[in-house]
Amino acid sequence: MISRKEARELGMDRTITRRDFLNGAAVATAGTWVGLKGERAFGQQAAPPPEGYPPVLTGIRGQQPSAVEEGHRVRDGAYLEFPKIEVDTGELYDLVVVGGGFSGMAAAHYFRDALGEKKTVLILDNLDDIGGHARRNEFHHEGRLFIGCGGTAGISTPYPYSYAAKALIRDIGIQMERAQGYSDEKIYDSRGLTSGLYFDKETFGEDRLVTGYGSLPLEEFLARTPLSEEVKRDLVRLETTKEDFLPGLSAEEKRARLTKMSYQDYLVKVVRVAPDALPFTRAPYLRNDNQMDTTPALHAAHRGAPGFAGLGLDLEHDYARQAEREYSFHPPDGGATVARLLVKKLVPASFPGDQDMETIQLAKLNYARLDEASAPVRIRLNSTVVRVQHEGTPHPVHFAELGHASPGTVRLAYVKDGKIHGVRARNCILACFNSIVRFLVPELPEVQKQALAYPVKVPIVYTNLFIRNWKAFEKLGVSNISAPTAPMYYTGVRLSSPVSIGGYRCSQTPEVPVICRLSHSYKKPGLSRREQNLAGMRELLATPFEQMELEARRSLARLLGPGGFDPAEDILALTVNRWPHGYAYTYDSFADPDVPEEQRPHVLGRQPFGLIAIANSDAGGAAFINEAFDQAQRAVHELLHRHGLT
Repeated sequence: MISRKEARELGMDRTITRRDFLNGAAVATAGTWVGLKGERAFGQQAAPPPEGYPPVLTGIRGQQPSAVEEGHRVRDGAYLEFPKIEVDTGELYDLVVVGGGFSGMAAAHYFRDALGEKKTVLILDNLDDIGGHARRNEFHHEGRLFIGCGGTAGISTPYPYSYAAKALIRDIGIQMERAQGYSDEKIYDSRGLTSGLYFDKETFGEDRLVTGYGSLPLEEFLARTPLSEEVKRDLVRLETTKEDFLPGLSAEEKRARLTKMSYQDYLVKVVRVAPDALPFTRAPYLRNDNQMDTTPALHAAHRGAPGFAGLGLDLEHDYARQAEREYSFHPPDGGATVARLLVKKLVPASFPGDQDMETIQLAKLNYARLDEASAPVRIRLNSTVVRVQHEGTPHPVHFAELGHASPGTVRLAYVKDGKIHGVRARNCILACFNSIVRFLVPELPEVQKQALAYPVKVPIVYTNLFIRNWKAFEKLGVSNISAPTAPMYYTGVRLSSPVSIGGYRCSQTPEVPVICRLSHSYKKPGLSRREQNLAGMRELLATPFEQMELEARRSLARLLGPGGFDPAEDILALTVNRWPHGYAYTYDSFADPDVPEEQRPHVLGRQPFGLIAIANSDAGGAAFINEAFDQAQRAVHELLHRHGLT
């Protein structure tokens, strides 16, 4: 509940860009905007986007309600029988791909790369923007463009990318060896901005922000905190100890034991760290929103987590060697840069001229050209596939015969503009979530459907706030704040990464607007990772935008208020990127069945079925772009094999 007084103080009653941006059109009024006061080199002089341009839409984005509602009807059995087609497109494609994320677009590329550019492909996607989880948020202010990342943060290569994945990254115009040159951390560093930990009064009896986390010597930083002496000692011991906490065991036996316990249990039960210290340990091991209680200890060790230095496993060397082999690329819009370049590769007319990793930042995608009848590859957004079924007998045939009477094709039904449309394909790749595949094709073998039902995607929320300036961050001396124990929906905030690339320039000085990011993850201690993901997905789907906006304002008021931030005045726009079906499920070595790789649910679930193949990051059991690419290539090869072309 919220009182009228709190609503006014937080700005919930303001007619600001929350409404102005709702329909994709920014309304710049004297009472809403503040001038930039110079900085001529800042940002990019840009023409206003067209009305309805997806990247500028606010409110709930990501998997917005309209994108998931029909999918839930599929799940609930509305399309067990193939539905009556209301709009028969009369179209027949060489390949129809269900899902326009990384895997779907890569599948289209690999298919045409193998068989020639004359092959026709249709990509159907339920979202209203390209890229799946790779989401671009744009804010336009006084003729300038501000770019935010609403999903996939970026990419790291060459490790562990396959040759095919690296080749595709290169072919679309990304030069990973140049990626580091675009980051401009000195913008924050030169002003003394560091990471801060926020200690809340509910837990510690007072609200206190302590800066220098990760930059000050650990003991000096901890001395400034209200943590108990026991917790401080344990945190220092954890970072510095060379003790072997598993004496008498061989390296192989230690690895086996660490595989079967969570990192949390390792710290509490083996290292004997006080439970109150757990929220304040370093967390390089938490990837894709994995939690301490669902992360295997050995995985944490491989990620460089503290507490393993004395075990004699040479883990630090392994981790450092891996890190040295990586190039990281985090564009302003994250993985959306990769998605946009893939779109350009598949549908050249969608972007003007030639595009690469630099020029694509300011290029406008012409959505009207994604689905042109004359193009060999078409991307059809706002199209939720509800049923996929073979017609005829899907026997392997050579592609040369497909122009004649084909013994087998696939028909698909999808909902667009409230009507059921029909389309046919000589081949089909399901590059959507495993959880929906079994409902789209109920004829699949029961064992395969059970395998597809096993993973539960990781739910996550990334909320981007476009704020008037970042003076409060400067005054507090932070670029990001983490509040691990605070009773808030969003327990941290960070300024967008200072990345300038091509003609785009990040916010250079505190007096000008900037995008800051809040994130929320779902933790249900005591449950398995699958159960936690499922509970989080349900909670996220039930949380309205108004509640997320309220919690964002509350968090910023509390974390940045001491620096002079006023949520009623300083929040110019807000975009909630909601991903109830987020990252692909990855296995726990202590909670998931211990079976050979070929018996893992993701392997059993991705088996081809007639002229239908399955490609997505779920099919690889890993939530990474390279995995999506590799699974796409595998699915294409399976189809080619069916046609005797491999």
